[in-house]
Amino acid sequence: MGKVFQTLRSMRFGILLLCLIAACSVAGTLIPQDREIAWYAQNYPSLHGTILTLQLNRVFDSWYFKTLLVLLCLNLSLCSLVRIRGVVRAAKSETARAAEMKDAVLLTPEGVEKLRARLEEMRCRREDLGGASVYRKNRLGHYGTFITHLSILLTVVFGALALYTPTVTDQSCMPGESIFLPDGTEIHVLDFRITDETGRLDYQSRVQITLPDGRRSEEAELRVNHPFSFGPCKLFQQTFGTAGSVTVTNLENGGTDNFLLTEQAFLSADGVNGILYEMLYPDFLRDPSGNVTLITITEGSYPNPIYRFEVIADGDFAPTLAEPGEELELKGLRFAFNKPVEYPGLRIKHVSTVFNALLIASFTMMIAGLCITFFFEPVLVRTDAEGYAVGGPKPERMRIELGEEFRAYERTKGEETT
Repeated sequence: MGKVFQTLRSMRFGILLLCLIAACSVAGTLIPQDREIAWYAQNYPSLHGTILTLQLNRVFDSWYFKTLLVLLCLNLSLCSLVRIRGVVRAAKSETARAAEMKDAVLLTPEGVEKLRARLEEMRCRREDLGGASVYRKNRLGHYGTFITHLSILLTVVFGALALYTPTVTDQSCMPGESIFLPDGTEIHVLDFRITDETGRLDYQSRVQITLPDGRRSEEAELRVNHPFSFGPCKLFQQTFGTAGSVTVTNLENGGTDNFLLTEQAFLSADGVNGILYEMLYPDFLRDPSGNVTLITITEGSYPNPIYRFEVIADGDFAPTLAEPGEELELKGLRFAFNKPVEYPGLRIKHVSTVFNALLIASFTMMIAGLCITFFFEPVLVRTDAEGYAVGGPKPERMRIELGEEFRAYERTKGEETT
């Protein structure tokens, strides 16, 4: 049991965990996440079996990634929290231990005075204990490693909370319209396209986010594997669709309404006569005799769309087809069938601003811990009338510095002073 405990708290084990987490993160970045199984079979024909078996299609939700995070938190807890009592105890007792040190370097009286003056210039705190004086500086440096370990632990914890606790919703939005989140955030979709100028598939939305406090993002392009973040929101290009567009005009008063249709709908003024919209087909074939074969599956934009609906007039039903640009008049209404509208399906991840703030604070704490560790080395020097001794957790640097500076004032044991 003791060996297991020592392994869990060892630095080597912590570095191994960090390397494994980094490897998982690289895999999760290179391999698109949370796609349909068929997508991986199509894009990774020779590797999709391995990807699905190792859960590389959802790395950050896999059992092994979560296990690595738990083990890293345990390792950091044992490295920092368990050792803090010993660090505090050592820092408190250091002065008393320093007072008991024997002189390691003997100096002339002039050298002792110059040494004390030098330590005062370094703004070391002086504490007189008996016939000796203990000078110390950068006491906070004892806690640099602890602060660094603790900040890494907090970064992992808050990062996990930011990763696993956000609300995730999938919503579709027509270009020119907005999605409103419960907290008042507005996500405005300016436009969307399925293909680029060359006809290559390139699902791209142009969006703008307005936060509840009035802050507004720049217009941003949202693409597959290129999410957009602003404030607590992160948007992903998740899916897409094509909606039928029908403009209905009242011939008596000239009033018009435009309908974007993604499902069956009955368009009527009196609730009795009108058209029953059924479906928009992406393509069709017409033989020489005029018969039409509807094509239901296509990839990307609809190359040759056609509307299928039923005309309902005085109780009679007539199945009808119409291409974009055609019109139909019925009982005082004109139905104009427009070019279909492509729209995006967005995945909206909303992270609590509290977790973001705590994550930033933990990063700041980590930087502070590293600065304390490397630039605030504790200084501890004991002096008396005959010489000095250097103590502390890292005395070598101070020993070298003082040795070079006061070498001319050193004397050997047994040499009398005047």
